[in-house]
Amino acid sequence: MTSVETVTLPKDVDLQGRVDALMKGAIDLHIHSGPSVMARKLDHIEAVKQASEAGMSAILIKDHYYSGAPIVNLMKPHYEQYGVEVYSGVPLNNTAGGLNPYAVDSGLKLGARLVWMPTSSAANHIRSTHRKQRLATATPMKKPTALSVVDPRGELLDEVKEILDLIAEFDAVLSSGHLHISEIWPLFDEAKARGVNRRLVNHPTYVIGASRADIAELTAGGAIVEHSASFYIDCKFKCFTLEDLKADIDAGGIDGTTLATDLGQNGNPSPVEGFRTLIEACLTLGYSDEDIRRMITTNPARLIGQRPHSNA
Repeated sequence: MTSVETVTLPKDVDLQGRVDALMKGAIDLHIHSGPSVMARKLDHIEAVKQASEAGMSAILIKDHYYSGAPIVNLMKPHYEQYGVEVYSGVPLNNTAGGLNPYAVDSGLKLGARLVWMPTSSAANHIRSTHRKQRLATATPMKKPTALSVVDPRGELLDEVKEILDLIAEFDAVLSSGHLHISEIWPLFDEAKARGVNRRLVNHPTYVIGASRADIAELTAGGAIVEHSASFYIDCKFKCFTLEDLKADIDAGGIDGTTLATDLGQNGNPSPVEGFRTLIEACLTLGYSDEDIRRMITTNPARLIGQRPHSNA
């Protein structure tokens, strides 16, 4: 049987022209630009400029150690001419005080549109780093305190419930961060009950431990799953094939899926380069232009609360 990796489009198809067109209005909700304690290929300003040159409509900057909300507010009046909406979020790692409602309250009032449950400080993430190097920093950081959203009996912590109420109040996005899928189920059940309508699972098959059956159940329940280019295209983080990408997308369905890059690190393609490569991969996998546009423009716009528009 021919591997999906070898599938190519007919030679008469203007592949790069289709990629160019799909980049117009696209939204990348997972960009790791700098400054950061991790080595970055580009800073936030360059990320905006490159997105603008590609015709993208929005990006979301992510750092595991600080909220980008103040930076976005500082940048906005100086870079509005680029026509790219810049979003940010609040990462609930040790540097924010962990599962800290005060950090969420201030971040959302500063304009953050997303709250990540613990990533680099998640107990699940820390366990997964045994003999592996995940989220390496330029210089060694203080050893993290492992965080979980549930107590030893599997019950959701009270401070997490308070955070969910804040997210619901601001109609922001709840990301499950790097929690294990077993923690995500009670988190999302409680979130839904408390009125959190925007629920996101980043890279469900990387670190998170979600199966394709889990992905199907998550999206059936109204969550969105986001697949990261960095794990499927040629870069230093690649660990899955294009065949995996197709199976992962199909598990959640087009309407339950968003695509992002999770790029910006030194030694990797830039976010725009990575996004273009991911789009091309989806075309070779047989997805239609409309299906891809839904995953890179319509669905992320709906998730973040932005009306899709073109930055042509």
